[in-house]
Amino acid sequence: MLKVLVIDDEVKLLNSIKSYLDANSILTAIAANGEQGLELIEKNEYHVIISDILMPRLSGIDLLKIIRNNRNYTPVLFLSALNHTKDKIEGLEAGADDYLTKPFEFKELLLRVLSLSRRFERNKIVEDEKIEFDDLSLNYNTREAIRISTQTKISLTPKEFTLLEYFMKNPERVISRSELAEKVWNINFDTRTNIIEVYLNFLRKKIDLPNHTKLIHTVFKTGYILRHTTHADTY
Repeated sequence: MLKVLVIDDEVKLLNSIKSYLDANSILTAIAANGEQGLELIEKNEYHVIISDILMPRLSGIDLLKIIRNNRNYTPVLFLSALNHTKDKIEGLEAGADDYLTKPFEFKELLLRVLSLSRRFERNKIVEDEKIEFDDLSLNYNTREAIRISTQTKISLTPKEFTLLEYFMKNPERVISRSELAEKVWNINFDTRTNIIEVYLNFLRKKIDLPNHTKLIHTVFKTGYILRHTTHADTY
């Protein structure tokens, strides 16, 4: 059975989410603050963690940083009243896999939880594998990238890892912005924001090291592509 942890200091909302998820055959644990949530995470395994950001004792951002530092890569969905693009970027950059602003529809929450749970299962299946393309290797055990020729290790946030993974599983093919929004940020992600471009810039700065071949290219008015060489229609 799917196991989900919900962390929120709004008790009424917390209980409402639990009731809805339980009614949809999801085993739901709850915590009223970040410290309680961390205690449960350290003792149990969950398929998805849902967390508020602004909470007493331990914020959602700080909680997420702690569990990621402990190499816990359970998908995390932030629920927050903070709805500006910069707030979403901060949450995703901290290591969240998705971000849903309050107020929200319970059905949308359920769909996002189910999507994230499938990612959890896929990650468990491939956790002992690595992907390689050109001079770049992506390691599922360490959750980092490596430029093979110099053995340079590159730390990645969970979202950067997922984004690079998608490119490396689809090399030499132009990928549109809308496809990235659907496959990396889930189909309900707000494609009107510039978060995709922001994350591509983050990723490029990390993997396009000096004296190494640039691998992720922009195809004018079309999308992006992971390929070996630079062509006239890129950058």
